[in-house]
Amino acid sequence: MNITDINGKVKLNNGYEMPYFGLGVYKSKDGDEVKDAIQFALKAGYRHIDTASFYKNEEGVGEAIKESHIPREELFVTSKVWNDDQGYEGTLKAIDESLAKLQMDYLDLYLIHWPVPDTLTDTWRAMEEIYKSGKAKAIGLCNCVEHQMDEIIESGTIKPMLLQNEFHPKLVQQNMLDYCAERNIQYEGWSPLMRGQILDNEILKNIAEKYQKSTAQVVLRWDLQKGVITIPKSVHENRIKQNAKIFDFKLTEDEVQQIDALDNNERTGAHPDHFMEHFANK
Repeated sequence: MNITDINGKVKLNNGYEMPYFGLGVYKSKDGDEVKDAIQFALKAGYRHIDTASFYKNEEGVGEAIKESHIPREELFVTSKVWNDDQGYEGTLKAIDESLAKLQMDYLDLYLIHWPVPDTLTDTWRAMEEIYKSGKAKAIGLCNCVEHQMDEIIESGTIKPMLLQNEFHPKLVQQNMLDYCAERNIQYEGWSPLMRGQILDNEILKNIAEKYQKSTAQVVLRWDLQKGVITIPKSVHENRIKQNAKIFDFKLTEDEVQQIDALDNNERTGAHPDHFMEHFANK
């Protein structure tokens, strides 16, 4: 990944370009909260917004983007098909519903939110149709480990362009980074700041002090230097602006390895093999 500034992009395996830095809107309330967050982000230079039907804020995302008057082609918008909507017909219907809520003709990236076992290959077949139709410029998955990715690659005709997994210093999953790199599938991380749980770590604080940065900025810079697209979530203007100020310093290889060494396989979300039970117990 060639890291330049907030406008930097990576090229996916189909040639489509994607900003490597963006705003996540998970748990941002629909209406003014998510609209304000997006306006703060766009004003700070962000051009990549990551939402999902499960977040229940696609309407607000669409309104914020429309009110920004930024040309659609200058923005990169991701959404995801939720578990209950999966399967061939359900997925085809789900993207139309998302596009209607977002007031858009296409998504830049459409993802399978979780790999529902019994419908995964049918869902991917629909994703391929969505891609061929132009309703999504790129397609991929979230929350997968190797065997789920293998199932998609072996059964499908179009290779995923991206995998979005939980990724932070306590959950590096180097095996999945390597898996994707070997297959030219871009990796993207959700919960990069571990929902704030990582920010008091002494190693991160020491590195942050050296560069006169926040621990959050150090982690987000580490994401990019690991070749991982990052989408920190915030609804606060100062935090949104601060998160983007990661392009005026570079971690040393030793510092990257120090952060890698914090990995203890600790998750804030469900494991891809056990998410059905996780959501059943919610």
